[in-house]
Amino acid sequence: MKKLLCVWELTNEQEKLLKDVAKNQYEIILSTQKTVTKEQAQSAEIIFGNINPDLIKGSPNLRWLQLNSAGADAYLVSGVLPHGINLTNATGAYGQSVAEHMFAMLFMLMKNLHLYRDNQNNSLWKDEGLVATLEGACVLVVGAGDIGKYFARICKSVGAYTIGVKRRFAEKESCFDELYTAEKLDALLPRADVVISILPGTKETDGIWNAMRFSRMKQSAFFINAGRGSAVNQDDLYDALTHHVIKAAGIDVTTPEPLPASSKLWSVKNLMITAHAAGTHHLPATFIRIFKIALENLARFMNGEQLANEVDFLTGYCK
Repeated sequence: MKKLLCVWELTNEQEKLLKDVAKNQYEIILSTQKTVTKEQAQSAEIIFGNINPDLIKGSPNLRWLQLNSAGADAYLVSGVLPHGINLTNATGAYGQSVAEHMFAMLFMLMKNLHLYRDNQNNSLWKDEGLVATLEGACVLVVGAGDIGKYFARICKSVGAYTIGVKRRFAEKESCFDELYTAEKLDALLPRADVVISILPGTKETDGIWNAMRFSRMKQSAFFINAGRGSAVNQDDLYDALTHHVIKAAGIDVTTPEPLPASSKLWSVKNLMITAHAAGTHHLPATFIRIFKIALENLARFMNGEQLANEVDFLTGYCK
């Protein structure tokens, strides 16, 4: 019997749902990221989960890999996946969790709450001065996909003016007041009070946030990155913050991860760092959405239908 390997920790109800959809056509092998073996990985026709790429290299059986992440860069490296394999991601599952995390970081920075927390840790009663507001602010969302649109909706609900930047032309949705392709990025940066980056890790996005682009932002601008750490030149970010080129920044992703204790970024007062915690499964609703995507795709796969969220191997985005 063909095998489906799942490296997610499922509830009893989720396990039953998976078996119901598989309809006895697949032997379900349940494992975890820590306990999965190469033998299990190499024997599976279908894998659910972000399995260690080394375990699936040269697999003679793998036909479809369903990721629990939106990013797929680790699996796009030449030689990891067999030719002709179906690769699908979890785009659509993370909008709420990542957008809310970024919004919380942004508000913390705008209201100086990060400084007050530092003061609390030092038993220091000190007024940290003027704060900023999103009402009437211009928010530039670079990466106007599911997460970007969710974030824009939150910002518009408190009175912000939102501009989206996408890789390809698309019809403007109500969450954006303006929408452009990436060619307009440099012209848009001077307008923004807030710059949000939700870009995947690709050759085109590598180091896109550098000294030149920070210099185009307002000195009062806030920068948040929750896409990929590789999109930011961290030395340039350090300089932009310590020399007050921009007001403050929040990053949930770094290069490398974990960020080494020796990194100079840890000491920057106007920088907030979280440990790639915006996504993952900290919000229970996120995994429920991921599991739903996987089950619906499994039904499609078994019926010979096109899968949702297929990844383009050239761009790293959904087709």
